[in-house]
Amino acid sequence: MEHDSTATGPPAPPRPTVVLFPFMAQGHLNPFLDLARLLAVRSPSLSITIVSTPATTLSLRPRFLRHHPTVHFADLSAHLPSHSHSTDALSTPAAVSDFYRTSHSLLSAPFLRLLRRLPRPPTCVVSDMFLAFSVHAAHSVGSKHVTLYTSGPYAMSIYNSIWTHFPHKINKVDDCDDDGDWVIRLPGLPDGVTVERSQISENMNRADPDDPSSWFAKSQAEFNRGSDGSLWNTVEVLEKSSLEYWANNSFDGDPKPVWAIGPLLPLSEKEYERGSKVPGTSPAEIIEWLDRKPPKSTIYVSFGSQNSVPPPQMRELARGLELSSQPFIWVLRNPTGIDIEAEFQPEWLPERFEERMRETQQGLLVRNWAPQIEILSHGSIGAFLSHCGWNSVLESLSWGVPLIGWPLGSEQFYNAKLLVEELGVCVEVARGFDAAVDGKELAGKVGAAVAGEAAEEMRRRVERLSVEMRRAVGEVDGVKGSSLRALDEFLEILETWNNETCPRG
Repeated sequence: MEHDSTATGPPAPPRPTVVLFPFMAQGHLNPFLDLARLLAVRSPSLSITIVSTPATTLSLRPRFLRHHPTVHFADLSAHLPSHSHSTDALSTPAAVSDFYRTSHSLLSAPFLRLLRRLPRPPTCVVSDMFLAFSVHAAHSVGSKHVTLYTSGPYAMSIYNSIWTHFPHKINKVDDCDDDGDWVIRLPGLPDGVTVERSQISENMNRADPDDPSSWFAKSQAEFNRGSDGSLWNTVEVLEKSSLEYWANNSFDGDPKPVWAIGPLLPLSEKEYERGSKVPGTSPAEIIEWLDRKPPKSTIYVSFGSQNSVPPPQMRELARGLELSSQPFIWVLRNPTGIDIEAEFQPEWLPERFEERMRETQQGLLVRNWAPQIEILSHGSIGAFLSHCGWNSVLESLSWGVPLIGWPLGSEQFYNAKLLVEELGVCVEVARGFDAAVDGKELAGKVGAAVAGEAAEEMRRRVERLSVEMRRAVGEVDGVKGSSLRALDEFLEILETWNNETCPRG
């Protein structure tokens, strides 16, 4: 009998679909965009939809449609105030905190409506850790849910413990360190994990269990425990024990998969437009300036896309950088609490500071935003003075650049703690927006971070980590790195979930 080439048997299930739902802040959005590109390249049959506010998706579409046809966009039809499309225009920590809290009431119902309007439920919803209402929304339409954490498990475990148990509100002081700072033991974590009182952010210190900020943080942790797994923008070599602890202790006694797939970075160090930001100085001019500096001599200073420091701290930082005699690039934003659109005032810096920097060429001041990865990848960079936001940490470590830590709030304190105490790749110089900063003292710490025996040892450590982080996302002689292996495991379970919800025949 002749073979019938048209006989095909039971139809195959539709291809897997994933909805990515990032929070509308640059530090949260970028990892989702990098994940979308990574998934599109690694699994061309996967259909990916990025959900966000109309203003956000409008700027993203052109950068994906040409190179990644399987990546689509969906607008949330929410009635959002003009300032609620992203955190970009917010100038104070309180305003940012309010934005996080109100996201639940503004976005939960529109997101559920969007899921119900799709032709079929997605195989999986991957949402930001601060959009935990999406866990219920995903499960209510028959989809799986996975949380993408844009911070690491070491810091998030501490952050959740503090917001859940308020150990700093207990009158009894466990101990004091050599500087007289309170040492606070943290419930719900392995024995011996402590923080100092100065590592408790201002809004944590003000809050109590009935405070709106407390309710928000606790509810996010509780909702996310109902997720079907978690993706992490981190690398096993940085915090393997924290990943294992999270997998076994964060899902109400029901261990679930934890995938460390980081670092999630752009495809090229020159891809400075991934965040739709316009550099204050052209990348070519910045690189030309760096080319004139000695190797590993220059301090890169940036407090991230959302942060700055108050005027008194800004003046002392400027004084310290100048006194250090080290070349530096400083991404300069208006001080904390000042409208980001307001004209920069000379009195926020020491007298004639900008003029001296132009004359001596010791420092290059870049307004508002700079191509960070392109700068960190340059051979003249010796250290990164950073707020220790997790994206900045990963970018710095990936390029083998030690850090000078000035954490300002939230989990940044615990990122700095990981870098200093566990990894030995950071010198901490200040804590918080209201830190008592002395320019002369800062100059000594900055200089010691780029020159001398301690600096060399720190550089050797960070360069070893850089090699391991690059191995994690690659494949050599058929052996996958830890992050690439985790990503493929996630893609495999997507296929399993898809077959369960769309069986053959």
